[in-house]
Amino acid sequence: QVQLVESGGGLVEAGGSLRLSCAASGRTFSSYTMGWFRQAPGKEREFVAVIRWSDSSTYYAGSVKGRFTISRDNTKNIVYLQMNSLKPEDTAVYYCAAQIRNRIWIPLHVSMYDSWGQGTQVTVSS
Repeated sequence: QVQLVESGGGLVEAGGSLRLSCAASGRTFSSYTMGWFRQAPGKEREFVAVIRWSDSSTYYAGSVKGRFTISRDNTKNIVYLQMNSLKPEDTAVYYCAAQIRNRIWIPLHVSMYDSWGQGTQVTVSS
């Protein structure tokens, strides 16, 4: 299993930006499709964005498309989530996840990922 550690969360005003990072252990990071999810209090964990291992194709949830950008640096074993034009409804704990044992595309569901980070809190004030 790969270990994932998120960072970069915090408190920001509506309209502001944050960049989340997810650092992965291991030497096979480039072979993992990586996703970002979020979970607000009292709600289920929901898909945010994903970047494919083979060609860095991306896919976004409709609620963040045009505002968030997922990217990866395989030389540093890091996946990023650039979040712009943040809204109060973006407030949640954000998790990164690695898809290791399957190649399903587009992996929208929690069950399609094998390793998870501990999460980082993002709070957007109005």
